[in-house]
Amino acid sequence: MASHRKSRPTGTRVAGIRTPALATAALTSVALLSQTANATPSDDRPTLEEVEKKVDDLYRQAGSATEKYNAAKEKTTKQRKKVDTLLDDVAQRTQKLNDAREELGSFASAQYRTGASVPETATLLLADSPQDYFDQNQLMNRLTGRQKTAVDDYVTQQSETMKKRREATESLETLTDSQKDLKTAKSTVQKKLATARELLSELTAEEKARLAAIEKKKQQEAARKAAELAKQQAAQEEAERERREEAARQQESGSGSSGTSGGTGSSDSSGSSTPGTSTGTKADKAIAFARAQIGKPYVWGATGPDSYDCSGLTQAAWKAAGVTLPRVTYDQVNAGTTVSVSQAQPGDLVFFYDDISHVGLYIGDGMMIHAPKPGAYVREESIFYDGESSIYSVVRPA
Repeated sequence: MASHRKSRPTGTRVAGIRTPALATAALTSVALLSQTANATPSDDRPTLEEVEKKVDDLYRQAGSATEKYNAAKEKTTKQRKKVDTLLDDVAQRTQKLNDAREELGSFASAQYRTGASVPETATLLLADSPQDYFDQNQLMNRLTGRQKTAVDDYVTQQSETMKKRREATESLETLTDSQKDLKTAKSTVQKKLATARELLSELTAEEKARLAAIEKKKQQEAARKAAELAKQQAAQEEAERERREEAARQQESGSGSSGTSGGTGSSDSSGSSTPGTSTGTKADKAIAFARAQIGKPYVWGATGPDSYDCSGLTQAAWKAAGVTLPRVTYDQVNAGTTVSVSQAQPGDLVFFYDDISHVGLYIGDGMMIHAPKPGAYVREESIFYDGESSIYSVVRPA
């Protein structure tokens, strides 16, 4: 009798079945692989804030290297002038030495013709150390006054020429070291800037927009701090004005009807304002020059007239006012009187960072004109552009 039980499905059909547990495991594996693939690049990629900080640090390091480059360049220029001067001096002294040698030679020839003291004079002329022969009284007694002067001149010229040659050799060695420092500083600047440009080039359009928003927020905060300083300085000026007026009233009250005393008071008042007026005039000239440079590009190592770095701009601005400043920031910081930020006046120099690698020209109300960094242009900006803690000192050049 035939069985009514259904036949077992074939093996091929069983192989095609996937249980819910197997399906879940497969989907979970795919999801994990997908997450891993997506997570790896983002984990390695720095955040926008990290990129911003890195770029700012690189620009700051490039600014520091720029000042070292400027110092090395200035030292190289001075050393080259010194070497040229020494070499010219050596050439002149060598000529004088040859002249002295020729004069001794003429004496030796004359003695040869007369048969007098030929060996001693000829030997003296050809000797490396003529001084050894001067100590011999027999030879010295034979020399006439003119011959004695010629011998003395020869020895002096020989000694001075050798001395100058040694100085020239040492100066050439120093020049070589300065040129190496110059090359190293230049290479450092270029590497820092190249790294900064590479980091910025890797940002997406969205990241660049976010970075611009962060920068705008920093600028707004810097402007707020500048406004606070301007308000504080205005209050100080008003208090000082009232103090002077009160002092003037007391002086007039104390002088009574004495015309002489009153005249003296007027003279003192005029005299006390003269230095300030003179300083103010120079500062005005420096600021006017700096304003005229706004919009010109920052170029490291540049001193104008078409481009500037930070210290090149401040040096050129004060030069226009008749005041000579050193070339680099860490020399400029010692070229005047240090004052507090709250006492800053137009024309003062504002220095930044612990390594004194940046400087700007204060124009009042918490603002300055400066050449910021590569890729930027000379511009007017708050002295708090990189935070209050970045300000190193304020110096009044004149």
